[in-house]
Amino acid sequence: MATLEATTPLPSERVRAPALGAALVTVSLWASAFVGIRSASRQLSPEALALGRLTIAAVALGLLALIRREPLPSRRDLPAIAFCGVAWFGLYNIALNEAERRVDAGTAAMLVNVGPILIAVLAGFVLHEGFPRRLLAGCTVGFAGAVVIGSATSKHGLAPTWAALLCVAAALFYAVGVVAQKPLLARLSPLMVTWLACTFGALVCLPFAGTLGRELPHTHASAIGWMVYLALAPMALGFLTWGYALARTTAGRMGSTTYLVTPIAILLGWLLLGEVPPALAVAGGALCLAGVYVAQRR
Repeated sequence: MATLEATTPLPSERVRAPALGAALVTVSLWASAFVGIRSASRQLSPEALALGRLTIAAVALGLLALIRREPLPSRRDLPAIAFCGVAWFGLYNIALNEAERRVDAGTAAMLVNVGPILIAVLAGFVLHEGFPRRLLAGCTVGFAGAVVIGSATSKHGLAPTWAALLCVAAALFYAVGVVAQKPLLARLSPLMVTWLACTFGALVCLPFAGTLGRELPHTHASAIGWMVYLALAPMALGFLTWGYALARTTAGRMGSTTYLVTPIAILLGWLLLGEVPPALAVAGGALCLAGVYVAQRR
C-alpha cells in the first residue's frame, strides 16, 4: 500500500529557497506567454507558431550549450529526453495552441490545470515520491482556484467536446513530460536536457514547415516579434529555470507552483492590456496562491 508521505528525501531549506525563486521566474515567464500566444496566433496558425518557437529556442539553447561546452548525454538517456521533448515540447504546444483557438482562455486554463494533479499522482507512483498530505491538499485547493477563475472568465460555458479533449490531452502531455524529465536532471544539466528536448519537439513539428513558410511572408512584424519573445523568454529561459528548480525539489511540488501561472497571467492582462478581471477571478487567484503555499509547506 502506497504511503501517504514522501518516500524520497526532501531538499534542505538552503536548496529549496533558490529552487522556489527559479520556479517563480518560470511561472512568471509562462504567464507572460498567454499574452504573446494570443497576439501571435492572430497571424500564425498553432502548428506554425509551435514550430517557429521551438526552432528559435533550440538554436539559441544549442549555441549556449556549445559556448559552455556542455557534455553530451549517454545513449541510455536519449530515449527519455526524446520522450520528454515529443510529449511536452512538441505535442503539448500543438494541443494547447489548437485548443485556445476553439475555446476561451478561462475554460482552457481550467482544464489544463488538471496537469499538476496528474504530476503529483504520476510522481507518487513512478518516481516513488509518495503522496504527502500537504501536497495533495495544496493541489486540490489550487485546482479549486483554477476552476473558480475558469468559471469567472469563461465566455461560452463548458468547452465543446473536441476542445475539452485537446486541453486534457495537453495536461497529460505536460504531466508525463515533467515525470520523464525529473530523473534526467540527476545526471545532466538543465541546459542540456532543455536544449535536446526542445530540439526533439521541433522535429515533431517539422511537418508544418511548409505552413510556417507560407504564413511568414504575410505575418506582421509584431507577430514575428512575439514569436521570438515566446521562443527566448517563456520557452528557452523559462524551461532552463524550471529544470534548475525541478532538479532541487520533487516533481509534485514543482507541478503545484504552476497554479500561479493563471493568476499572474490575469494580473499581467490587467496591468499591460487594461483587462480588468472579474471579482470572482481575483478570489480564484487567491485560492491558487493558498494552494501553492499549502503544497510547498513541509
